[in-house]
Amino acid sequence: MSYQVLARKWRPRSFREMVGQTHVLKALINALDNQRLHHAYLFTGTRGVGKTTIARILAKCLNCETGISSTPCGQCSVCREIDEGRFVDLIEVDAASRTKVEDTRELLDNVQYAPSRGRYKVYLIDEVHMLSTHSFNALLKTLEEPPPHVKFLLATTDPQKLPVTILSRCLQFSLKNMPPERVVEHLTHVLGAENVPFEEDALWLLGRAADGSMRDAMSLTDQAIAFGEGKVLAADVRAMLGSLDHGQVYGVLHALLEGDARALLEAVRHLAEQGPDWNGVLAEILNVLHRVAIAQALPEAVDNGQGDRERVLALAQALPAEDVQFYYQMGLIGRRDLPLAPDPRSGFEMVLLRMLAFRPADVDGAPRSPLKDLGISKATADSSSNPVAGAAVAAPVVAPAAVPAVPPAVPASVMPEPAPTPAPSAPQVAAAPEAVVAQPVAEAAPAVPSSSTPVPAVAEAEKIDLPWEEAAASEVPPEIAPAPVEETPAPAVAEAPSAPLVEPKAVEPVVSAELPIADVPASVDVPPVAEAPTPEADDDDEPPMADDYYETDSEAYAYLDALDPAEDSAVAEPEPLPAVQPATGLAAEWLDLFPRLGLGGLTGSIAANCTLVAIEGDTWRLHLDPAQSALFNANQQRRLNDALNQYHGRPIKLEIELIRPEQETPAQAAARKRAERQRAAELSIQSDPLVQQMIQQFAAVIRDGTIEPVESV
Repeated sequence: MSYQVLARKWRPRSFREMVGQTHVLKALINALDNQRLHHAYLFTGTRGVGKTTIARILAKCLNCETGISSTPCGQCSVCREIDEGRFVDLIEVDAASRTKVEDTRELLDNVQYAPSRGRYKVYLIDEVHMLSTHSFNALLKTLEEPPPHVKFLLATTDPQKLPVTILSRCLQFSLKNMPPERVVEHLTHVLGAENVPFEEDALWLLGRAADGSMRDAMSLTDQAIAFGEGKVLAADVRAMLGSLDHGQVYGVLHALLEGDARALLEAVRHLAEQGPDWNGVLAEILNVLHRVAIAQALPEAVDNGQGDRERVLALAQALPAEDVQFYYQMGLIGRRDLPLAPDPRSGFEMVLLRMLAFRPADVDGAPRSPLKDLGISKATADSSSNPVAGAAVAAPVVAPAAVPAVPPAVPASVMPEPAPTPAPSAPQVAAAPEAVVAQPVAEAAPAVPSSSTPVPAVAEAEKIDLPWEEAAASEVPPEIAPAPVEETPAPAVAEAPSAPLVEPKAVEPVVSAELPIADVPASVDVPPVAEAPTPEADDDDEPPMADDYYETDSEAYAYLDALDPAEDSAVAEPEPLPAVQPATGLAAEWLDLFPRLGLGGLTGSIAANCTLVAIEGDTWRLHLDPAQSALFNANQQRRLNDALNQYHGRPIKLEIELIRPEQETPAQAAARKRAERQRAAELSIQSDPLVQQMIQQFAAVIRDGTIEPVESV
């Protein structure tokens, strides 16, 4: 006798033998027992979850010789023929191979005939979503009102492709994927009945590899029995599937928990011997971390879907919750960046080393060997080695009477005592101060603010002139020289006149940004800060060349609005002044000639601000507005001359004088017409009846600058 695969041998033959799908079985059993039968059923779900099996059991329940019930006898001829696939009144149709409308019409031609042997003629259409649109249309009427002796059982893995007209005519049952626990439970029963030795870890591997399909799990079990020579062992199944040893994932996590870089890299080396998919390994680590986070939030919610519930709970007790979240986030980012790594293994190692390197150092179980010091300045460095802190010490310090509290740069108890000076009211800088003991003061003297600290306000103080020339001679740059402050009386406990602290000899001055002048009070004189000289523009430099030309509107002269912004961004062109007189004679001829020259860019701007004043033979003399002299040079004159030569077809000598034109230029004409259009547009809006009604009834206001004329096309 030929061997029968486990998926077919252990196919359920009654509802009692079904594994899972309780929500579907309950509805069908109650409908059969109460004789509340629908004429069309639709079963949806992924492959191998029991769609066809349930349809065959339902057909058996409808046609069993003992009567319609949810428990067919399984012994009568009808039950045996259905189990063997040769019952004449059970018509199984593979919609994937019979998609044409002719096949559907042929099928429906026999619907009107009564069943040959059974109680009902059952049409089981598998993968019904493969039917064509015309086939669905041909099926609609019969599916909605079939003869009383006909039942339709439809099965599909993709219900989204079914028309809503089909879905509305059927009772739809969605079958769920099989969880790994249910698959392992069923495989344990099957292998026990088949007398096949197995390991439970191997069944968990098969259950996860089946991905919710019981048929896939049975097929993989057949393959594992053949691979293991009649046994189902975890090592053989892992080698057959090419999957990762789940224990090695926990090895990586335990190395992270211990902070042991050596153990971490050793775990990676063992993983590399299996040639795994490193992205998949990272996904497994994230899956475990996800379950660990669930165990920390709600331990009873952790399932045993992978047979490692105890290990997950143990890891949840050992790992801090913040570390779990940190590792999970780093793993997600690592999966995103893994394709950018030189090779997958090095990218995977860098993700783990990043987890190890950025782990908080003040938690229990921190890395046992700190990373090697690379010589990078640390945030906790001593202020003595910080040049900015040294600059704060070097600044003169005075304790005024009414000054807002400013944190001192250096405590008064450790500051060097200033050198005695005969004039306590004027701060001076000593060339080489000697270390002395600090004098007792009433309170700590705040440091003069640096470039990032606003100068404190001093109330009712007389101005003090600071000898800047003397300060410059003492090697203190004027950029960091302190602002002068008012003279305050010495505290009662200090008998000696107070003098400003000076910079120690060992500390180099630091050049900082200039003080914010806006915060200096009016009573304090702030000397001007020397600014770096700005390079003057070279008058001999020519403005950018005008390479682009365009056709202009002869009526509106809208060339100024269409100039290339990239060319003219360096020079801001002023709005032309109104003309002294309207254009007549030669000036009017220049207004008419200008748009025909096709000039653009800077050359067009020069020509637009000119007017023609004289023509003597082939010599043309133009007057150019002196306000446009920054744009004018010999190159622009040459281009304008070339345009005139090309237009008239003969050489013309062009002379341009920087004299303000007395008559209207093209630029002035364009500005005048724009203003006229703007005034016309505003008058049109203001006189509109609807606008007037809104102003009167709703107190509406026309906002200035929001009206623009519509340009003619």
